[in-house]
Amino acid sequence: MLKGISPLISPALLKALSEMGHGDEIVLADVHFPAANLGPQVIRADGVGIPGLLEGILQLMPLDQYDPDHFALMEVCAGGTVVPTIWEDYATITAKTEPQTTPTMVERFAFYERAKKACCIVATGETAQYANIILKKGVVR
Repeated sequence: MLKGISPLISPALLKALSEMGHGDEIVLADVHFPAANLGPQVIRADGVGIPGLLEGILQLMPLDQYDPDHFALMEVCAGGTVVPTIWEDYATITAKTEPQTTPTMVERFAFYERAKKACCIVATGETAQYANIILKKGVVR
């Protein structure tokens, strides 16, 4: 255990965050996401919700200030009736460390294509639909 690091951040996730460089991306995936089929390393975070994990990650990793597309969400499919209230949680969390962050909405299949190029995918226990996030790492300011 280390001081100041969320207990939700596993050693494997801490290693991945540390190895990421400026512009590299990480996916926080809900339980519905096809993490194992896309190619990048999968880090398991079973039983962990994305809001707590997001808060822990943003305490350690800045988002890319030079790319407005540094925080991406999977948009609801056309004709879908789901209202992802978890996005409100994300807005509250990002406002604490990244107050200028406005999410970019990415169509489902475009999100999968972008996820294929990520450094890793964190497969969480989050059950909310459309809870998936892509974070682009920035530099410590």
